[in-house]
Amino acid sequence: FFFSSRRRHTRYGTVTGVQTCALPIFETELDWEQLVLPFSTLEQLEEIKHWIWHGQTLLQDWEMSDKLRPGFTSLFYGSPGTGKTFSACLLGKHCDCDVYKIDLSMIVSKYIGETEKNLAKIFDMAEYKQWILFFDEADALFGKRTKVDDSHDRYANQEISFLLQRIEEFNGVVILASNLKANIDDAFIRRFQSIIHFPMPKPSERLRLWKNAFSPKSILEKNIELDRIAEKYELSGGVIMNVVRYSSLKALSRNENRILLEDLEEGIRRELVKEGRTI
Repeated sequence: FFFSSRRRHTRYGTVTGVQTCALPIFETELDWEQLVLPFSTLEQLEEIKHWIWHGQTLLQDWEMSDKLRPGFTSLFYGSPGTGKTFSACLLGKHCDCDVYKIDLSMIVSKYIGETEKNLAKIFDMAEYKQWILFFDEADALFGKRTKVDDSHDRYANQEISFLLQRIEEFNGVVILASNLKANIDDAFIRRFQSIIHFPMPKPSERLRLWKNAFSPKSILEKNIELDRIAEKYELSGGVIMNVVRYSSLKALSRNENRILLEDLEEGIRRELVKEGRTI
């Protein structure tokens, strides 16, 4: 359940009893220039880079280790496809760090005590290796704590308390991703060094995404007006890429490189239907 930002091949194995798979989904040839986000969001991402580069100097050379906790924890929140995972990937690439995307569905166990064991192994492996731990869909484990009505609630809250402790002791960067900030327990909110909102892109930002999305080998049909499409349809970057994938494959299926407006609009319609929206 790990995805490395640096590996260029698929690797499966077992490390200290935890099954891992390093897949190239975190590999990217893109850089910060291709990251379309508001300035305030980009500025907050810079803070994480500064910690990775200068955190140890602050703690050791500036003798702040007795005043500051050793790591950095950030919450990325926003709608799906707005750049949370991509930003974590770029942080790893830019700072030459391994980024491990942790699938909480494979960690959380129905057996009492097993979740804590799985989490302990992850943090033990990552300790002092300058890894970035990326918890996607963090609501599954970092969400609102339940009222203690029975033993199961008590153990669920015990898992959260254990996680709080390990994150605070972790000498590295932890990023939690969630669709909604409100889903995250207040006990975690107080412990974050940064809370970064990834909003839906504005029309001007959507136009940049559309313009950069197509292959340089493709040709857009003359009646495709990207500025009109960007203005009309509120889509995230991830959804836009799904539409580009669909329309590009349709062109290839016709043995041509021309992107048709009807395919583009059908791709948009399919994505809106997935979200329960209509054109």
